[in-house]
Amino acid sequence: MLSAEVKCDFLTAAVTPTFGRMKLVDLTVPWVYDCYDLLFAVQDDTVNIDAVVKPFQWPVWLGMLISMMGVITILNMLQYRLLPKIDSAQKSDRNSIKKKPKSHPSSVKKKKGDGKQFLYVFGMLLSQGGSCTSKRLPFRLVAGVWTLAAFIFVQAYTSTLFTYVVAPVNYPLVDSMYGVAESTDVNLLFRYGATLNIFVMDPNATGVFLKLRNNIDSFPNSRCNLISQCLSLITPGSRNTFADSRNFQMDAIKRNFEKTGKCGLQMAGDCFLSLPVNFALQKHSPYTETINKGLLDLLQTGMIDHWDSWFRPMPRQCKANVKKGDKKRETKHMPISLKNLTGAFLVLSVGLSISFLAFLVEQIISMIVKRNVGNVAELAEISQLDLGRRGEPYRLLGGQ
Repeated sequence: MLSAEVKCDFLTAAVTPTFGRMKLVDLTVPWVYDCYDLLFAVQDDTVNIDAVVKPFQWPVWLGMLISMMGVITILNMLQYRLLPKIDSAQKSDRNSIKKKPKSHPSSVKKKKGDGKQFLYVFGMLLSQGGSCTSKRLPFRLVAGVWTLAAFIFVQAYTSTLFTYVVAPVNYPLVDSMYGVAESTDVNLLFRYGATLNIFVMDPNATGVFLKLRNNIDSFPNSRCNLISQCLSLITPGSRNTFADSRNFQMDAIKRNFEKTGKCGLQMAGDCFLSLPVNFALQKHSPYTETINKGLLDLLQTGMIDHWDSWFRPMPRQCKANVKKGDKKRETKHMPISLKNLTGAFLVLSVGLSISFLAFLVEQIISMIVKRNVGNVAELAEISQLDLGRRGEPYRLLGGQ
């Protein structure tokens, strides 16, 4: 009700009680209890491409590479340098090789053995196994030690890999007001007329309010006159968060969903600075007692909570973005998506590409060998025919 002097008898806006306000107006009984929450943009999903490398730190990867090279070198030295005696299986191979013309047998054999050790070491790491090329005890001891070490490496890698594969790739910007106070790269926004402004900008502020004021001083556009001005700075990829009443934050989430069709805003769920919300009347107003009785009746019947859920329905898709600060957050296990396994698929594609290239090289070499063998066979047939033709007159003479 407005008088001729444009004075208000009853203020229906949300008024939080402060010492200065209580001296100027009559405040009704609290009709709702609200608190401040942080609103920020939902972070976009990022490709978790380094999940394949994360289970081990770089010293572990470096040590594994050095160990592989060392094991390959030791196995080759044991088989070809320190153990000159040859296994029975290798004797038969050498005897068959001696019957053929020698072109550089030692070098060919050594290269073939090096490849076997290399495949054996890698096969153990890939859980594919491998054949032990020597029956000597020292050789088998080294191979057994590497088998055990590879088993430990693989088990530690796979068990740790799952924690990185299912880890979220869109971490929330903040989770509490205290996190904002301790952070140096998150900008806090709030309204000039908000109650939080009174506590933060108090010259005698201490504790978390003093840290929040230092955060505000480092960001020039930290305060705004209208909610829309603060919300315009909450964009994906930004480091800004807006502090205001939970009811106003829920309205902002709802309007954003109606405008964009997706839940682009999220609340931290931390209930900070819980305060009662009252109506305001003129000092010594005759309506104060009547309104207090009406509010108590509405609170007793639960009508205010019903009206709040009726006039402010939260979209079903955005309910996960509104978390109650007084309840423990539920751990929700999301299905593994393709983005979580991008690194593994990248490694698999590289391996398949190398395997396909090796297959093509083998096919080319096989075609060349077959062609050479065909040419040799044709030359042999021609030479036999020539010999047969040359030997036929002699047979005729001998027959006479």
